[in-house]
Amino acid sequence: MYKCLVAAGLVAFAGPAWAAGCEQVVKSNDAMQFDVKNITVPRSCKKFTVKLEHTGKLPKAAMGHNWVLTREPDFQAVAKASASAGAAKNYVIDDPRVIAHTGLIGGGETTSVTFDVAKLTAGTSYTFFCSFPGHWAIMKGVLSLS
Repeated sequence: MYKCLVAAGLVAFAGPAWAAGCEQVVKSNDAMQFDVKNITVPRSCKKFTVKLEHTGKLPKAAMGHNWVLTREPDFQAVAKASASAGAAKNYVIDDPRVIAHTGLIGGGETTSVTFDVAKLTAGTSYTFFCSFPGHWAIMKGVLSLS
């Protein structure tokens, strides 16, 4: 619940910050897991940020993680093709089906991506996943626009 505060002619809102609804922290680990399985993006956001944190200890060459977003029907094709992109390209293909993606990180590292919410369509299913080879079958979740 938000409370409107008016002081000295300024209006402020107490409660969760407006930006808090337009960002999501996703933690990944050495056991090939995301701690978030569902992300809901409010339509009121113009941009949305995903901050990826690797809470493990292994280096990115051994247990790298990224965060990639596609429409659900494009997920498997993009995930399979991304392995061929290689580590230098963060295991992400250059393809219009990729809506957003982070760089590849290893244990103890953090990265983020901000994308235009206008790229999302209400009623469309989206999948986020880690495209590091072999990870996408386990490390995935659902993103939706609300």
